[in-house]
Amino acid sequence: MTTQTPTLAVALIVKNEAQNLQACLDTVKGWVDEIVVLDSGSTDNTQEVALQYTDKFFTNEAWPGFGPQRRLAQSHVESDYVLWLDADERVTPELKASILAAVAAPAKDTVYSIPRLSWVFGRYIKHCGWYPDRVLRLYPTQLTQYDESLVHEKVEVTGTMKTAPLTGDLIHFTYNDLHHYLVKSAGYAKAWADQREARGKKSSISQGLLHAMGCFLKMYVVKAGFLDGKQGFLLSVLSAHSTFIKYADLWIRTSTEPAKEL
Repeated sequence: MTTQTPTLAVALIVKNEAQNLQACLDTVKGWVDEIVVLDSGSTDNTQEVALQYTDKFFTNEAWPGFGPQRRLAQSHVESDYVLWLDADERVTPELKASILAAVAAPAKDTVYSIPRLSWVFGRYIKHCGWYPDRVLRLYPTQLTQYDESLVHEKVEVTGTMKTAPLTGDLIHFTYNDLHHYLVKSAGYAKAWADQREARGKKSSISQGLLHAMGCFLKMYVVKAGFLDGKQGFLLSVLSAHSTFIKYADLWIRTSTEPAKEL
């Protein structure tokens, strides 16, 4: 008696990713059973690119946050396993082999982590706490899903569930340029502050400063970001800035007076 190999889907949530999507999907074309793309209102030709690879293209323009959007995308997945990718990521041949081996010999109640290697400002970042940046991306579709977080969403691991490491890097082309970094960082900071404000949390400028300084020291000194050269220094400074901004945003919202007419 032969046992059928479980089916495998790739799922993505996207917006205006036409310049990245083809290169991403080329790395999974031909060896996955299903590709699911959930778009949040692209104005470029993301849809046209996606439809070259799959007919399972869906749209949800009422952006609910990263976690809820991923949960909605997963509701369209029919395969036994789901592999999550972002459009700016690429599956290496080594990672492909590791994924297929895991799916072919499934372990009970197991979620798989993938090492991610990021290209930032002209260099692969091997330190700063960025590598190996293990992310939980492969799991049985009926076992779990992402949580409801608006930003920095995570796959829910509960009860008897286990995690296991895969080998082979997921290449991540993080930012096109500094402007792209600042735009993405501002979006993450706003979502973080939205989430904290909704929970009744407050902040202060001193909190922001302390967390920002701690972020820089951890990345550049403790995690040896200095070994990544100028890019390591710049990334550590920018990360500290982003940390300060999100606390400052929350402080402005919750601890300052609204505008008054003179």
